[in-house]
Amino acid sequence: MAFFFAFLLAAFLGYLYGYYIRPNQKLRKAVEKVKAQCVAALEEGRKGVYKTIVTDQQNASELVVEVKELALTQGGQVKVQYLNAFYKNPEFRTRKGEALLQEVRGLLGEYLPASEVEWYETEARHARIRELVQTIDPKHSTHLS
Repeated sequence: MAFFFAFLLAAFLGYLYGYYIRPNQKLRKAVEKVKAQCVAALEEGRKGVYKTIVTDQQNASELVVEVKELALTQGGQVKVQYLNAFYKNPEFRTRKGEALLQEVRGLLGEYLPASEVEWYETEARHARIRELVQTIDPKHSTHLS
């Protein structure tokens, strides 16, 4: 008889663990992962595109550089990190990848005029992310307790 009650108790506790406790742990981990991704997206700096014309002997090509803002000076200059670069005329220069980024650093330097960088619009995206982070907490707090 005691064996039968122990079996029923074990089955009941297994049911509770399988249907209530374990799914809440998975939900909690998923919510933490989403919040971490949202925070990372909000903390990334502004990104934009800088375009300029480069001439070498009698050849010319437009240089397009994707940059990330690191700091803004009082004089209207932006300290940037170069993420990607390419020439519109591929025959102008043959360097690619890191070698091209080194060349761009040598040509343009670390500071660019803030008014000439075309920044990507991120305000709407950041507003949606903030709204998502605010709705995650109240919506799932009843399930996580």
